[in-house]
Amino acid sequence: MFNNLSLRNPSSWTMFIFGVLAFFLGLVGIIQPEITLQLTGIDPIEQAQRATGDATTAFVIASSMASFNMGVYYMLAALSNWQAFYRWTVPFRMVTFCVFMLAVAREIAPSGFVGVALWELIGALLTGAALWYESRRNIE
Repeated sequence: MFNNLSLRNPSSWTMFIFGVLAFFLGLVGIIQPEITLQLTGIDPIEQAQRATGDATTAFVIASSMASFNMGVYYMLAALSNWQAFYRWTVPFRMVTFCVFMLAVAREIAPSGFVGVALWELIGALLTGAALWYESRRNIE
């Protein structure tokens, strides 16, 4: 089952690196949600100072768990060279870029979300470029 796992091409490397980053950023948010808030430009508030029913910390932990899981999925896809998955991620990562940029432009999200948006866009463009390069060179 695990004997053929390796990073064989540039697109696998882009996916693996993105996966490692998502995994570790998710882990940080699960362990220390206030760090994730700071990274996205949101001033963390002590739990004792939060209004009753404020679920900010729970939401950050849930989002971080999704990032953690996504990181694992991306790393496993990269190690198994699942290029169909790579192709599916490119347009959806561009959609994510657009959603985060629109949220910042509409002042719904803090400017720190531009970093998240750019991370998604750069990852999508690098993976897309690597897939294009590999298709031209018949690399699998």
